[in-house]
Amino acid sequence: MKPRLKPTSLPHFLIALVAVAALGSHPATAQQARLLVGIMVDGLDADCLELLRDRMTDDGFRVLTDRGVTMAADYGTDLDATAATATVFSGAAPSISGVGGDVHLDRRSLRAAHVYADADVLGNFSTTGYSPRALRVTNLTDEIRIAGGGTNVAYSVAATPGVAIGMAGHTASSAMWLDRKNMAWASSTAYSEIPASIAARNRMTPLAMRMDTMSWTPSLAPDRYPSLPDYLTRYPFRYVFPRGDAERFEMFISSPMLNREVTDLATELISRMKVGEHEGVVDVLNLGYTLQPVTFGKSPDKRVETMDAYIKLDHDLARLFSTIDRNVGLNNTVIMLASTPPRRQRRREEDRWNLPYGEFSTRKAASLLNLYLIALHGNGAYVSHYHNGYIYLNHKLIDELHLKLSDVRAEAAGLLANMTGVDRVHTLDAILSGTAGENAEALRRNTSVAEAGDLLLEVSPGFEIIDDYENEGPQTRTGMVQSGGTTTAPVYIFAPGVEPKTLSTPVDARAIAPTVARILRIRSPNGAGIAPLPL
Repeated sequence: MKPRLKPTSLPHFLIALVAVAALGSHPATAQQARLLVGIMVDGLDADCLELLRDRMTDDGFRVLTDRGVTMAADYGTDLDATAATATVFSGAAPSISGVGGDVHLDRRSLRAAHVYADADVLGNFSTTGYSPRALRVTNLTDEIRIAGGGTNVAYSVAATPGVAIGMAGHTASSAMWLDRKNMAWASSTAYSEIPASIAARNRMTPLAMRMDTMSWTPSLAPDRYPSLPDYLTRYPFRYVFPRGDAERFEMFISSPMLNREVTDLATELISRMKVGEHEGVVDVLNLGYTLQPVTFGKSPDKRVETMDAYIKLDHDLARLFSTIDRNVGLNNTVIMLASTPPRRQRRREEDRWNLPYGEFSTRKAASLLNLYLIALHGNGAYVSHYHNGYIYLNHKLIDELHLKLSDVRAEAAGLLANMTGVDRVHTLDAILSGTAGENAEALRRNTSVAEAGDLLLEVSPGFEIIDDYENEGPQTRTGMVQSGGTTTAPVYIFAPGVEPKTLSTPVDARAIAPTVARILRIRSPNGAGIAPLPL
């Protein structure tokens, strides 16, 4: 019997032919990825997406839901879009990353400032400078740029600097956001460039000039939106953004028109800047979209507008994916779409429904607390400020009176907890020790000590926070009342070689960045402490 030939004895040219044939007969693997597309969607609701499934195209959301890995990310506690973006892209909670929210209070000046505001950099198409200096860790974009030796490119585009910079990290080629004063696509000298095509767009066809010609109208016939009462199908909505309307910039940024504009820039970057076409390295394109319920308009019922925003974003994603496939190839692309939960506030219902409603005045709460502490410890201004749910105490005065700060915090919490409209009060001591509330560990890791106040207030559902601590008057009213909500939001990862599946148990949001890093065969961001998911 003739002995069997060992594989190692095959001629070298036959081995090479077998290898070439194998490569040609299989789809590209994740190791061959040339492009990472990172997408943050503010307010994506998985239930609404499923409700509209039959109205979606085959080339938008379905690319992710049918061909990718579906999961729910758990943030632990309520985070705004800026903090959530930093968490997803860095794999680090706010206590590690240093980014606990969009705006924080400077204890020394008692002034609110954007977390990424930086007086040492200059704005590009803006008078305000922002930089990633506050982000104390690396993120996915940083690690990809480092792995590519800087020969690759990375761009981030979002409506706000908080999301754009949180995705861009420290090393991106450019991060771009909409300047609220002139509606130009702005950046800063913290990044090396603003693409020439985007600069030309600002000069030749500025968004502020084009908004007059735009309108937001339904994508479908009224009866094609599912689960609607008859009265909502009778009068199709129409929103315009006319010059002279003081609120038109904010209206535009919270509408689907913003998502269309972001997609326009994305397709331009892919086509003109050749993103994803640099051999041997991975390029990065990060995009920020919004699906948060709109708050403008007369009617508080925005179900049609919300569903229409989903359908329009589906078309935007289909256009984006088509451009990627044509220029780079979806089989060479890893797509991560993460989202933040819908916000915990909603517009107050009309009085005719007679629903429970209350007002929580920050000025009154601070005044009562100050009077209470005066009665206990003598005259003085014990309350320094209120900001974003936190009450800040006067540490200097407390120290001068030789009082123990933790004791004063506990006394203050005892009074505040008995105020009408206050659901819970957490002292900073309890938060940092991991003993505050039902989800104490999540609250601890999501608290950035440098930004936190002394007492965190949670207002009861149905109450409107009247933030009149500094300025009393109707301009402090938002018309938004507190409501219940979840801290989970859907995440989709599409990658060649990764089989489609649905994870039934929510995953820690901090695991997303390490998981994508593992798919790309690069190291995880340096602040990530959660193991990657075994996809």
